[in-house]
Amino acid sequence: MNPCMSWPGQTLELFAAADAALQQIPPAFPLDATVAVNPWLGQVGEDRTLAAARMARVGGGRMFLPQHSVAAMIAAGEVTDDDLAAAAAAHGMDPQPLARSAMQEAASPVVLPTVADLAQRESGVDWPAFIEERIGHWAAAKFDRGQAFWPAPDAGAWKSWRSYASRDLTPGLAGLTGFAALVASMPTEARAAFAEACRQLRITPEAAPIYFHRLLVTLGGWSQYARHLSWTAERDGERDETLFELLAVRLVWEAALLQAGGDALAEVWGRSKDDYARSLDAGTDIRRDAALQEAVDRSAERRLSEALSGGEAADRQARPAIQATFCIDVRSERLRRALEASDASIQTLGFAGFFGLPVLHRGHASDTLEARAPILLAPGIKTQATGDKAADTRERVHLRTVRAWGRFKRAAVSAFAFVEAAGPLYVGKLLRDALGQVARPPLDPAPSLDLPLGDRIAAAEGVLRSMSLTSGFARLVLICGHGASVTNAPHASALQCGACGGFAGDVNARLLAALLNDAAVREGLVAKGVTVPEDTHFIAGLHDTVSDHVQLFEDGATIDHRADIERLKTALSHAGLIVRTERARALPRASAHSLSRRGRDWSEVRPEWGLAGCQGFIVAPRCRTAGRDLGGRVFLHDYDWQQDKQAATLELILSAPVVVASWIALQYHGSAVAPETFGAGNKLLHNVVGGIGVLEGNGGTLRAGLPWQSVHDGQVARHVPGRLVVAVEAPVDMIENVLDRQPGVRALFDNGWLTLVTMDRSGKIACRYEKGKWIDRPMPKAVMPDAA
Repeated sequence: MNPCMSWPGQTLELFAAADAALQQIPPAFPLDATVAVNPWLGQVGEDRTLAAARMARVGGGRMFLPQHSVAAMIAAGEVTDDDLAAAAAAHGMDPQPLARSAMQEAASPVVLPTVADLAQRESGVDWPAFIEERIGHWAAAKFDRGQAFWPAPDAGAWKSWRSYASRDLTPGLAGLTGFAALVASMPTEARAAFAEACRQLRITPEAAPIYFHRLLVTLGGWSQYARHLSWTAERDGERDETLFELLAVRLVWEAALLQAGGDALAEVWGRSKDDYARSLDAGTDIRRDAALQEAVDRSAERRLSEALSGGEAADRQARPAIQATFCIDVRSERLRRALEASDASIQTLGFAGFFGLPVLHRGHASDTLEARAPILLAPGIKTQATGDKAADTRERVHLRTVRAWGRFKRAAVSAFAFVEAAGPLYVGKLLRDALGQVARPPLDPAPSLDLPLGDRIAAAEGVLRSMSLTSGFARLVLICGHGASVTNAPHASALQCGACGGFAGDVNARLLAALLNDAAVREGLVAKGVTVPEDTHFIAGLHDTVSDHVQLFEDGATIDHRADIERLKTALSHAGLIVRTERARALPRASAHSLSRRGRDWSEVRPEWGLAGCQGFIVAPRCRTAGRDLGGRVFLHDYDWQQDKQAATLELILSAPVVVASWIALQYHGSAVAPETFGAGNKLLHNVVGGIGVLEGNGGTLRAGLPWQSVHDGQVARHVPGRLVVAVEAPVDMIENVLDRQPGVRALFDNGWLTLVTMDRSGKIACRYEKGKWIDRPMPKAVMPDAA
């Protein structure tokens, strides 16, 4: 924007309303590094009942389970009278009418119409679908990440679209005469074009916030992808205008249709603007749905409490033979439980799978930097795969040849000739793929971490303290990341490690193991009060969540630890069989012996369930949950509050891993209750566009979120939408201190997006946090470890 340009006051108000509307849109990250995102990220600052009313008005889909689903859960006894009574009390209702309301037919929410919707009613032309198709046609080339042969010129979104649309004759053929000329007459600067379109539409500051949000929702995944550009820029202290410019594009379509519709359309539009200006009110139906969802949430909380209940859990005293640290991902819960059952001398721990090392990694023979860290963090440590430089060069040449050959096969000129001449040569490859004999690419050489010694010592100390692992080290300590081996899956990165930015966790695990094996680092740790025994060796591993096979990286292992490693391998093999047997019961057409092949099957739409069914996040020592079957539904983060001076570790856990887990749980929630808005649709119909997302079929808007097959097995839902329960073993006042320092985290609990409870030493739920108050049985006041 020209800094010398001045705008009238009302235009400045519209700019502010636009900025607020942009914040309402959740980001959607590209396919090569998909990370889970809370689809209601823009609404977490308000109560979720009010947020549901907002989304209903703008066409953002449901937020709560439909009434018939809750009714079925009541009939099956999953939601009890006590659950309904607690939910009714929380929402100021009578439980009996609330239960009866689940049996009633729900009215469809009324979505506020855009000018395109009104023009469709007047003319019979499906203008919303037409606009969606034309914007998608342009956006697929504009935002392409290497898939298109003729990508759009490198320019801002507004200038790129203006150039495209001023030459596009399709709208004129559809009946919107003069559209190309109108676009050509618009200002070349996006903010000036935005202001002009608003003037033609006569948008008022009162109507603007909801109206702009409504328009952005009609852009579907394109607006969410553009939001990811601005969200990342904001995280890194920069600014990106792409989403604002997309809003300007959509406004020009509205202005053109209003101009073409004449007085009749203008009159109807005037009345609609009044509706946009009205204040938000949840209404009876949404309040009822919110209360019914609350009952479902309470039932999940109750079942988790029952699963955790047991005898007094004693802290481990003897030195374990082996310690195994896994990512807190819910898929690790099954393997940890099975590993402990396979060998009682193995102690498992849970920690975020990037293992405290937010890195930008360059793989073998690659020029791409991979952000292997939680998306909340801007990774600042650069690493790369080590290895022979000559081999690296040969591999680069090979990969470039493969890419060039692939482009030749798909090019417009050569594609048909290639199929005729060379197609029969691919019969063998098709047969191998059909039989699941897909060759796995070899894993990279060990990564290297180039940091000064002081930084390495600080990193090692920070990780060990965050893991509550500062003493009692075993002879062998496994650092185990996870990944998913799948083929022919556009959303493959969604099955990888969320803490590693949608990549597997092998790089971070190997980096940490090497760091903690470094003699100079260990010597520096002694001065920090952390002594790692001389006979302790750290080894990295990678858990394949499809096959439940764990590959160990024996970098630097000595003969002294050979027996320990063999013991670990035996236990991991036995545990893998236990987990496969357990998981196979929930996967269609699966058996314990078929899971290892499932990821190689290019026709398999459900290689695994990912994090479907996640419902809890436990922050406590493992001894509180050991031996309890949590069904692969709970994130397990080891934490000992008595080692946590000033609650610094607890603050880190609640503000980072818990927030990431909430994004995961809410993404599954949104993909299940609002698949048309926050789901990617049917995998069988997917077409990858631009290398960034998928279309369902040959057209429509970009689809964000999870495919339907990730949350439903074709008969029943595999993810029942419910609020994630965060259970912390720590004194109430200690948790309160953290929430005071993290108001954004407190808002997640105050506004009903997450549930917060405390645990006692037996693992039982002690008390519950509700809108700033603690109820039930509070834990004792904290006695800080450093206090007299």
